[in-house]
Amino acid sequence: MHPETTPLDSARADLLNAITPRSAHENVPLHASIGRFAASDIISTVNLPATANAAVDGYAIDAETLAANPDHLFPIAGQARAGHPFTGTIAKDEAVEIYTGAVMPDGVNAVAMHEDCTRHDNHVRFDKMLQIGANNRPVGENLAVGEIILSAGTRIHAPMIGQLAAAGHKTVDVQNKLTATMLSTGDEIIDVMAADNGTGFGQIYDANRPMLMAALAGEALNLHDGGIVADDRDALANAYQAALVHSDIVISSGGASDGIEDHTQAAMKMVGAECALWRLAMKPGRPMAVGRVEDKFIFCLPGNPVAAFVCAKLLIMPLLDKLAGGIARTPLRVTVPAGFSHKKKPGRAEYLRATLQGSGKDQQIQIHGRRGAGVISSLTGADGLVEIPLDNAGVEVGMPLAFLPFVERGL
Repeated sequence: MHPETTPLDSARADLLNAITPRSAHENVPLHASIGRFAASDIISTVNLPATANAAVDGYAIDAETLAANPDHLFPIAGQARAGHPFTGTIAKDEAVEIYTGAVMPDGVNAVAMHEDCTRHDNHVRFDKMLQIGANNRPVGENLAVGEIILSAGTRIHAPMIGQLAAAGHKTVDVQNKLTATMLSTGDEIIDVMAADNGTGFGQIYDANRPMLMAALAGEALNLHDGGIVADDRDALANAYQAALVHSDIVISSGGASDGIEDHTQAAMKMVGAECALWRLAMKPGRPMAVGRVEDKFIFCLPGNPVAAFVCAKLLIMPLLDKLAGGIARTPLRVTVPAGFSHKKKPGRAEYLRATLQGSGKDQQIQIHGRRGAGVISSLTGADGLVEIPLDNAGVEVGMPLAFLPFVERGL
């Protein structure tokens, strides 16, 4: 490992330990809580379901009566449907025609599926024996009074919205959103959205700022576009200072190396930022820096788009989770055999863009696209990243490796 680099896991752990989460919170309508972090434990005050109900369409009876009289022809006392419960009286030797979701009437304790029954006018015979509780959803099967629906710091996603709605929650207390400013640096880049956006000789369109703002659009953030800053130490320091006035975090890309036009280290010092991280033992992404100004952070990403994207996903996003008062996410890792060989020296972890090929026991990881840190097309068709560990000395076909799927390839 390079003597001045820090392994990703160590850097992430150190920075997470150094973060004091924001505590301010607000109450928002349920639909507006998607992607936000629960500000406190949410405890159920109801049972779901509130009453025992049928899990299938069929006929409800007393299972013990059927066991004692398997050939009995049960008179049908009435019908129960979801939202239309049966309110009459049922004798031990009677049945109720019942539909999925209907409240189980008093006097019955099991439901036979209609295909396991033979109906004769207003009577029904059962072709199979039933256990007490068969096809019967008990009270509180989904959620019980006093049970935690969401723990504090949990990121709220769509199924959680459904569970909260089912439990009667119109609003949710969530952590306040962080405010972030995104900017790019470089004399060679121009804004693709600018009115006069033609590229001159030696110029390129800025890909990082639009890409990273899109990547963070679904996060618990209020995002500000800081534009493009020239390759100038004072200009960058001024941009940082202005952004810190209204932002919890500032994210810049470019200018994080050691070249004569790389000014992030000097600019951070000028705004009073303490260097919390400089250089990661990973590829792509080694020239990554993090500065801290009191309780605010400056993240200086590499200029190469793939490196910027990978560092944002693997380092910045977990830190934003904790800073916002949430539980820091851990990327899903699935161990899959390599379907490729790769030369590598120990000392740096590598994150290559990859796809999953085949299925079942024949599934393998394959490298996707060209491998340069500036090749955005290697991201666009990839299923995720393959992680080649820090101490790995080369990959051979069949070697088990961690595959980290992109969220776009999940459900």
